[in-house]
Amino acid sequence: RVALPAARCPLPPAPHSPPMSKPPPAALPRRPSRGLGLLPAWIVPDSPRAQQVQRRWTVPTLLAFALTIPAFYLELLHEQPPPVSALGYLAAALTLLAALLHTGWRTHEMLRHLRARPFDVLLALGLLLAALLPPSSLSPGAFVLRLAVAFMILGYSVWMLQRRITRGSLAWLLLLAMVVLALCGAGFWWLEPGTPSFGEGVWLAFTTAATVGFGDVVPTVPASKVFSVFVVLLGYAVLTMVTAAIAAAWVEDEERRIEHEIVHELHREIRALRAELAQMRAGAPASQREPM
Repeated sequence: RVALPAARCPLPPAPHSPPMSKPPPAALPRRPSRGLGLLPAWIVPDSPRAQQVQRRWTVPTLLAFALTIPAFYLELLHEQPPPVSALGYLAAALTLLAALLHTGWRTHEMLRHLRARPFDVLLALGLLLAALLPPSSLSPGAFVLRLAVAFMILGYSVWMLQRRITRGSLAWLLLLAMVVLALCGAGFWWLEPGTPSFGEGVWLAFTTAATVGFGDVVPTVPASKVFSVFVVLLGYAVLTMVTAAIAAAWVEDEERRIEHEIVHELHREIRALRAELAQMRAGAPASQREPM
C-alpha cells in the first residue's frame, strides 16, 4: 500500500484586527512665555491678579519718579545740596517698595511677585543708595550711580506709559508731547545760562528732542549737557509714540472702510440668494414646497 499524504486543510483566516495604534504622546506642560527668552530661569511670570493690582500704582509711581528729576540736578549743581534732593529719591524708593509690598500682600504671593519683578527691586535699592550717597559734584561714583538710576527710571516710565496707550489715544499723546516739551524747556531754562527766558528753553528743548541742532542755542554747562541726553531719549520715545498713534489712526480708518464694504457686499449677496430661493419655491409644485 502506498500511503497517501494527508490533505492539508487550510486554516481559517485570522480575524481582522485593527492595526495597533501608538498611544498619543503625553502632553507636555506648557511653560509660561518669557518674552524673547532673555530672562533667567529663576524669574517667574507674574500672576494676572498681581498685574491688575500693580496697574493701580502707575500714576503714584510716575509722580514719585518725577521728584527724582530735580533731585538729580540739585545733587549735581551744589556741593551741599538741600535735603529735598535726598527726600525726592527716598520718596520714589518708598513708593516703589510700597507698590511691590502692597501687590504681594493683596495677591498672597509675595515671593512670587518679587521674583517676577527683579527690575523693580533693583531700582528701589538704587533709589535708596542715591538718597544716602554723598553729592554727585563731590563723588564720581555717586554721580555714575544716580545717572544709571535716572536711565532706569526713564526706561521704566516709558514702559509704563506705553502699556496705557491704546487706539484712539492720539489726543492724549499730543497733550503728553506738549507737557514733556514744556517741562524740558523749563529744565533748560533752569540749568542752561544761555537760555535767559522760558521761550529760549522751550526752543532748545525742541531742537534737542527733534535732533535738529541749529546751533543758535547749545548746552554749555555739564548739568545742561547731561539733561540734553535725557531730552533726546525722551524725545525719541514721545515722537515715536505720537507717530505710531497717527499711523494707527489712518490704518484704523482704512480698516473700517474695508469692513464696511465687505459687510455691504455680504448683505447684497444674501438678499440675492433669498430672492433666488423665493423664485425656486414659487415655481415648485405645492407638494414639494418647504415651509418658509
